[in-house]
Amino acid sequence: MLSGAEDALAVVHEHILVCTACPLHVRRTQAVPGTGPATARIMAVGEGPGETEDRLGKPFVGAAGNVLTRLLGSIGLSRDDIYITNVVKCRPPGNRDPEPAEMESCSGFLDAQIEIIRPDVILILGRHALARLLPGAGGISGLHGRRVVRGERIYVPLYHPAAALYQASLMRTLEEDMLRVRQYLDEAETRRHDAQAATGSAAAPGRSQQEEPPARDQLDLF
Repeated sequence: MLSGAEDALAVVHEHILVCTACPLHVRRTQAVPGTGPATARIMAVGEGPGETEDRLGKPFVGAAGNVLTRLLGSIGLSRDDIYITNVVKCRPPGNRDPEPAEMESCSGFLDAQIEIIRPDVILILGRHALARLLPGAGGISGLHGRRVVRGERIYVPLYHPAAALYQASLMRTLEEDMLRVRQYLDEAETRRHDAQAATGSAAAPGRSQQEEPPARDQLDLF
């Protein structure tokens, strides 16, 4: 039996798979909703699927995905610990940058995914994801590795893993930034546990009683 969060996330995935809201659907092999547990405390948001992702229907499974897997492993995480998605859910032709109208068409899906999962930390992978999630905050070169707090959520902009494939020096930067991510996660985990202890919460690990996800009939974000 699926949990409320898993059920709600499955509904979002179903909508993404049949979406025809923008022209990207015309040339896709399949849409790429996202992968990972609905109770993940960390979420990664990239820019858009590439050729391998379009073929397999999963995000970050090509060369950039290998870099991401390596970075996660460097701080003791696996892909099973994280929910991974993109700003746009269908591959832009020729792996070009997603256009503003395409990102806007997919915006409700990403908003719903964040609302359902409610992660402690969101990794923003690349400048287009940064523009979508933290508009006006600044450029990736100035914000990478820094903690940006919005409400109770922490955003951490990072260079896109693909950038390290073309500029080897960025791998060291990404590794250093990921060490900061580990620190931010640990601090967020401590705060969450302290808050649960203070309220006497008996919720299951990973989600407090105050963090129930929306039900199927409440998913009106897209």
